[in-house]
This record gives sequence, structure tokens and C-alpha cells, in this order.
Amino acid sequence: MKYFFRWLGKDLKEIGITFREGDWKTKLSFLIMGFGQLLRGQIVRGIAMLALEGGLLYFIIDFGWNYLSKILTLGTVETYKEGRKTVYGDNSFLILLYGLLTLVAVFALIYLWRLNIRQNREAELRLKRGKRLPTNGEDLASLFDKNFDKTLLALPVLGIFVFTVLPIIFMICIAFTNYDATHQPPSKLFTWTGLENFKELFGIGGQGFGGTFFYVLGWTLIWAFFATFLTYFLGMAVAIMINKKGIRLKKLWRTILVMTIAVPQFVSLLYVGKMFAVDGIVNAYLLKWGWISQAIPFWQNATYARILIIVINLWIGIPYTMLIVTGLLMNIPAELYESANIDGANPLQTFWSITLPYMLFVTGPFLLTQFIGNLNNFNVIFLLNQGNPKSMALTKNAGSTDLLVTWLYKMTINDSNYKIAAVIGIMVFIVTAVISLIVYNTMPSVKDEEGFQ
Repeated sequence: MKYFFRWLGKDLKEIGITFREGDWKTKLSFLIMGFGQLLRGQIVRGIAMLALEGGLLYFIIDFGWNYLSKILTLGTVETYKEGRKTVYGDNSFLILLYGLLTLVAVFALIYLWRLNIRQNREAELRLKRGKRLPTNGEDLASLFDKNFDKTLLALPVLGIFVFTVLPIIFMICIAFTNYDATHQPPSKLFTWTGLENFKELFGIGGQGFGGTFFYVLGWTLIWAFFATFLTYFLGMAVAIMINKKGIRLKKLWRTILVMTIAVPQFVSLLYVGKMFAVDGIVNAYLLKWGWISQAIPFWQNATYARILIIVINLWIGIPYTMLIVTGLLMNIPAELYESANIDGANPLQTFWSITLPYMLFVTGPFLLTQFIGNLNNFNVIFLLNQGNPKSMALTKNAGSTDLLVTWLYKMTINDSNYKIAAVIGIMVFIVTAVISLIVYNTMPSVKDEEGFQ
């Protein structure tokens, strides 16, 4: 925090110096952005700054301020009926959404204002030193030359902000409101409630459903661990076996495994889920062959369901890992294996000392990505059994195989409990962020990038 205030103080000091020492063009540009650039012949920069200032001010004053002024209360006038006529009041959802957009516009205006001041300061100092300013043509050409990175990244960065950053900020704000099925705008307003939703999620004060949250969180971590590492090591084993010298029909075995990737997961998982139902084909044949006396409740028993989900995920994930590992195995220097054979190392020692360290070094970031992806693996869980079976010990529609992400989905779709769903979303982000930062910074491939070169 001290670094922030130090930077802020330095920046404010620079602004004061610019105003005190600047000429009248620079001082006037404090109020009218782009004015100094226009008077100094930098027409392109001046028009761009002036247009941006005008557009942002128009949005803030003419549209956004109406919502931003109500963001502390999220609205006070509810929609009501007056005879047959509906009189619409405030809409908390729109107030929060457009209020956030307006705040962003305000910060963008401040940033552009500071950029405008800095440009005027640099231009004035440049002229005092007897140097010329870039022409309009040079400014435009720089957008496709030395500033081409900014031109190229402008649209993607804007897209990331609009479709990723802003929804995350909106979700975080929702976590501090009472937005649920009983507070649905525009008919009903929702308001700020502080940390009440977090207390409810963690069961602080003896209320809420903290036990359910920690139960689901525990299974989410267990699932992600087994789904990641079993798939990884078994996929590696399959790749090693197929690539082993003397194995015939290598292309055929790879093709058979890749066929599971070719079939869309939506189709295959729904079909496999039906196969293991009480009246499914698996139970039907087991009963027919006399191997069991009654149908096995694969999806009705929590332990059976969890084990089966992990096993089915192997069928889906092993081919992906096999393909990745196959390409990497071909890059391990053959001299290492030859030296190991000369030293009398057996296949297990060769794998443990050469193959595994190399694979972990190269695929470390991929392994982390897979783990984070499995924490949020909605498809496998929901398409197989919708997170069931249900349990009396779990609340809010949570099932014994629900992950945090599937539970969040149920909260949103089935219960319209957006406030708790937003809190769960924050928890998912915190868990994935903490694991990512800790694991990533301890990876050999990050700490020792030159290790295998």
C-alpha cells in the first residue's frame, strides 16, 4: 500500500509541476482534452482525445449518472400496479450493471485526462529543446510500426474486459446483495447486505449450510486430484507401451483411442450415464449372466457414483494425454536410454530416472491446467448423473457428486439463488487462484527454465 501512495504522491506532484510550468495551451488542456495537441499541430492526437472526452462525458452525464447515483441503494422505488396499468420503478439489476459501467467510464476518463496532461508536458519540453513534434502522418504510421502491439491488442483487451473482467466484477458485487428468487427486478428490488451471504455459506452463527459447502469443496478437490493424475500417468503408460519397440499396429491402437475424442462428449456421456442406470444395459447383462442377484445402484450410491465417474473420466481423458505424451517421448534423446542400458538400469529405473523427470518438467504447466480444468469440469459430472445422488445431509439441492461449479449452476437455474451462487463463484476463483499461484511458482519448468537445455 505504501508503494501505491508513494506513486500517487509522485504523480500528483508531476501534475502540479505541469500546470505551474506549462504554457497557456497546456493549462487549457487540463479542462479541454486534446486542446494543446490541436494548437501544436498534432491534429490526430487532439481529435482523438477530444472525441474520447466528449463521448465519455456524454455517456456519464446523459446516461450513466442516473444509475450511478442510485448504486448505494440499488433503487428505492418498486414497480407497482395502478389499476390495470403497471408503473415501473427502479431496476436493481440495471442500476448495478450500468452503475459499474459508469464507474469504469469515470476511471477511463481520469486515465485519458492524465495521459493528455503527460502528452502536453512531453510536447512542450520537446519544443523547448528545439526538437520537432511527430507529424500526423508519423503518428498514424506508428500505429502500424513501433506501436503496432497496442493496435493489435486493443480489440482483444477490450473484449476481455467486456466479456470477462466486467462479469467477474458484477458477480463479486452480487455476492454482497440479497439477489434471489424473492428479490427479482423489476418487480422486487434487491439491496446490499454486506457479508451476510458469506456467513450463510460458511454456516457462521449456527445458520446457513457450511457443512454442505465444505463437503462439496472436499469432493471437488478429491475429484480434481484423481481425474488429473490418474489420467496423466495412465495416459503416459499407454503412450509408452504403444511406442515401445516391437509393438505392431501402432497406428491402429492410436486410432482406436482417438475415436473417443471424435465422439462429442455431450453424446457419449449421456449414453454412458444411461448404460449404468438401474435398468441400464450394464445391470441387464450382469443379471442375465447371473453375476449379480439384484441391480447395482451405480448412481444411487454415493461411493459407487464417485468411483464410476472417476473411471469414466479415464476413458475420456487418457487419449488426450496419450497424444501429448507420444509427441514428447519422441523428443527424449535416445542416448540417455542407451547410457542407462549400458549402466544396467531396468525399465522401471529408466522410467523413474529419465522419462518421468523429463515429462514432468515439460508438461508441468499442462498438468496444472488440467487440474484447474477438472476443478471446473461441468460436463463429466452433470451429463453423467447431474451431481446425484441427493442426501438428506446436504442442503440447497447439492448432490453427493456435485462439484462447486455444478452446485453453482443448480443454485442459479433451479433456485434463482444468485447471491449464494455468486459467493460460490468467488470461492471457486479463490481456490483455483491459490492453487495455481502456489503450484506454478514451485514448478521446475518455471524455476529452472534452462534445466533441460
